[in-house]
Amino acid sequence: MGAEHLPTSEFEIAELEQSLTASDPADAPDMVQLLDADGVLQFDARFSPFAEHLDAEALRGLYRDMFLIRRFDQEATALQRQGQLALWPPLLGQEAAQIGSGRALLPQDYVFPTYREHGVALTRGLQLSSLLQLFRGITNGGWDPREKNFHIYTLVLAAQTLHAVGYAMGIQRDQEDAVSVAYFGDGASSEGDVHESMVFAASNQSPVVFFCQNNHWAISVPTEVQSRIPLSNRASGYGFPGIRVDGNDVVAVHAVTRWALEHARSGKGPVLIEAFTYRMSAHTTADDPTKYRLSSEEADWRQRDPLARLAQHLRGAGTGDRFFDEVAAEGEAMASAVRAEVLAMEGPEFEQSFDTVYADPHPLVAEELAWHRKYEAGFADTDRSGEGN
Repeated sequence: MGAEHLPTSEFEIAELEQSLTASDPADAPDMVQLLDADGVLQFDARFSPFAEHLDAEALRGLYRDMFLIRRFDQEATALQRQGQLALWPPLLGQEAAQIGSGRALLPQDYVFPTYREHGVALTRGLQLSSLLQLFRGITNGGWDPREKNFHIYTLVLAAQTLHAVGYAMGIQRDQEDAVSVAYFGDGASSEGDVHESMVFAASNQSPVVFFCQNNHWAISVPTEVQSRIPLSNRASGYGFPGIRVDGNDVVAVHAVTRWALEHARSGKGPVLIEAFTYRMSAHTTADDPTKYRLSSEEADWRQRDPLARLAQHLRGAGTGDRFFDEVAAEGEAMASAVRAEVLAMEGPEFEQSFDTVYADPHPLVAEELAWHRKYEAGFADTDRSGEGN
């Protein structure tokens, strides 16, 4: 996401390496963290109260969600590599940011995702195979966004932030008890749409939460090139709170998101959350991250794996192998079912594309369809066995 420029000169590469060396969460004292890298819970007077309801069972549920969506992501990647999907945007490494925030939402809250919020989709109750219809090329969507209050994936960078603010302004006018949530990446934060949406949200004090997953890379451009300050600091320029949270800490993400939702829901206006995380895989399956980032950086972030962190905490609190084995088995069964569902998907007839141009029948579309049928009828029938050729 964002502008592209691969480092080519020795100076540029050295400068990039220096900037990456400094991008350690420990250097950011303002970052909210409730579950440290060793899986030990920490207390934060402001945000810990928003995680008090997360008992052992709830934490196991968060781990299960993260494990399942990672297994789904692995299966989708494999399906693309085998030619069953045209493209796939992996979420590896961002499970805590998505599951933690998604589980904080209320049913009436409305989500505007990018094209990578597979974990949020899981928390909203979507059938996971429906996410793959778009990437299989058989539909422009895959689900009815009104059923789960989860919008269709947005492929145009940052466009959904404007939609989210417009929806939030509608919430205000309808006096509904809901919040609009806009997910976007660090690269998309350089798009003008994000600036415009924040201007409107602040001006109207609209109930919207901007959730930025800072995964450190806008395809091949590091965050340091896109922003000289923490992205969460940008919120002060618009006059609303900005919070940077450890995006690999599912407990902290959940607590911060609950706080932000309450803030927006109570009429206090928008909030920007910057989930400081890392994309441990490629931007999409069409990308090769080895061309622009260091293997040592990837190795460093693998040690901060959000699943491993929560698993360490759960094991320390007495959760045994049986739970983890059951979750692993559930993941394999889910992946097998998703594969079968994808392989059974059939594309629509070409004529059906005429039905979705407008919501209601349109005379010009009907005329074009009639021309298409006449054109098709103009071809002579041939015997597929070769006779008559």
